[in-house]
Order: sequence, then structure tokens, then C-alpha cells
Amino acid sequence: MAHSVNGDTVSECSEASTLVDGSVISTVPDRHGFLGGAQYSPEPRQGPPAETVLRRERKWLKMLSTWNFYMDRNYRKVKERCRKGIPMSVRPRAWLYLCGGHLLMTKNPGRYEYYLGTSGDSKCLEDIKKDIHRQFPTHEMFNSEDKPGQHELFNVLKAYTVHNPDIGYCQAQAPVAAFLLMHMPAEQAFWCLVSISDKYLQDYYSPNMEVVQRDGFILQGLLKKVCPQVYRHLKKVNAEPMFYCTEWFLCAFTRTLPWDTLLRIWDVFLCEGVKVLFKTALVILIGCLGTAKSRRNCSGLCETLARLRNPPEEILQEENLIYNINRLDLTQQDFQVEHQKQTKLIKMEKLAKTNGEQSR
Repeated sequence: MAHSVNGDTVSECSEASTLVDGSVISTVPDRHGFLGGAQYSPEPRQGPPAETVLRRERKWLKMLSTWNFYMDRNYRKVKERCRKGIPMSVRPRAWLYLCGGHLLMTKNPGRYEYYLGTSGDSKCLEDIKKDIHRQFPTHEMFNSEDKPGQHELFNVLKAYTVHNPDIGYCQAQAPVAAFLLMHMPAEQAFWCLVSISDKYLQDYYSPNMEVVQRDGFILQGLLKKVCPQVYRHLKKVNAEPMFYCTEWFLCAFTRTLPWDTLLRIWDVFLCEGVKVLFKTALVILIGCLGTAKSRRNCSGLCETLARLRNPPEEILQEENLIYNINRLDLTQQDFQVEHQKQTKLIKMEKLAKTNGEQSR
């Protein structure tokens, strides 16, 4: 994003916007801090009535004050309230508690500051510096090197490389960390990133991406169960899962969904775990390719991937997406069966490869 424009590029759209590289860039941020780009949403959100929000806020504050009780004795209530959507005012604190970031931070006082004072791996730090400006460049926190967002993002990502040197830095962590920084202070964002990277998306950020590949095939197996027509279409056009689900999973949809939808998905994701990412992916796949007409319009691989990368707006609308996720006919056992199947296949492939190399 350019940070200054000539007088002749001022848009006629409004006095509060300019044209930059053919895109309308507002000088007034939307309610989420975006000045433009795909996730910019100038219209007010049609959310629940104010009295409903106030009632939910009170319930969440009470729940957060006795968090261990609810997690141990009444997790069903936590899950139900996450699915309804966490009120904006309590969302940062709720996310911190939901993902276990608060527990990690309490157990490790001063650790984040210690990591910042450590020199760190020079290769990782160089890679982070190259990526910083690419994260949400149309958001007011990150659209300039002068803003604190880029500096805090560097610190959070650097601290993770010191915390977990075996993984170091993976590019896909940057949008996740930036997303967290939009909602909470840097130390809290760091511990949430640790929890998400090490628990929710365990081994996703390792160099060989084997777990992401496995989960892509799990997604394919689940798709075969819930919508065989779309499964057959993807097979027919040779659309391997890694062609379309890599960014979805690695970035936990932070680069894909409209902002209000993303917040709602994360409310549920941090409560229920990675299966929410699978369900979100399934709803997008079915929404994009579920009708005979949509499949006819996507007769080849290129057309199919183009549609999956730019799904119709109505599919990604928050209430529609949440509704369709909740009505997916999938049980915990379905996930376990598919997980066991794909894990076994990977082991067999590794064994066959090892035996083949030994027989040479």
C-alpha cells in the first residue's frame, strides 16, 4: 500500500478515500481498523440487539470470573456461548482464556521480556523482517513502519523463535500473530500464538508440512462422506487438497474470510479446536461446488481453484457460514476414523519408501 498519493489520484468516490493502484483506500478506518482491501467492511454490522449484547457481556464476565469451574463442570455452556458469538468487549479476554494463553502467561512471568532480550537466530530474524510489511498492509496498525503494529509483530514472532527454536519461524504464523495483536497486548498475543502453534495447529509449522498434507487428505475423506458429488468433481479435475486448503489451515482462515465471519469462526475454533477449521473448509467447498451448475462452470482445475480462492460473498456471510457449520452431519467418531486412516496410510508409505531404499 502506498502511503502518499498525488492530488490527481484523489477519487471522486468520497472525500474520505483515495485511489491507490486502482483500489479505493479510505482515509477513515472501518470498525475493525481496515482502510481498504478485501477485508474492509464500511457498512455497520447487523448484529444482535443492544440488550442481547449487554446480557451476553454480563454472562461472559461472570463466566470468566469463575473460569476453571465452567471449563471443568460446565464446558457445554462455554461451547454454546462461543457458538452464539462472543461480545466484542470481552472477546480479547475470552480468547486468552479459551486457548490457554492466560494459563501459560501466569506460569511464565517475565518470560516474554526475557525472549525479547535474547539475540535470536539471525536467519529467522531476517525472514521475519522480510514478511512484516506484508501482513494486513491496509490495516491501520500495520500500514506503516512508523506504526507500533509492525514493531510488536516482529517482537512476537521473534519471541516464538526463541521459545521454540526447533520450529523457528514459519511465514504462516505472521498473519495469525498480526490478527491476535489487533485484539490484545503483545505479551498476551505471544502466549496465544504459542498455544495455537503448539496445541491447536500442532506440527503445522514444521518444515516438511507433513501434518498439513495429512489433514488435507482427512478433509478430502470427510468431504466424500458429506458431499460425494463435490469430492468426485475435485478428483475429476485433479484438485489435490494442498492446492486449496494449505492457506486455510496454516493461517486459520485469517487471509480468507470477511472480518466479522472470521471473528465468529475464531470464537468457536478456540473453544472446540481444529475440527472447526475442517468444518469451515467443508462448508466453503460445498458452497462453491455443491450444485451441478457450479460444477459445470468449473470444468477444469484452474476454474475450480479460482472459485475456491474467491468464494461467492453469501457463502462466507457470518450467520450463513456458522449455520451451515452447525448442521454438518459429522460426529467426533467420523473425525477419528478419518484421522486413523490417513495416519496409517502415511506410515505405510514411509515404510514402503524405506524398504525401497534399502533394497537398492
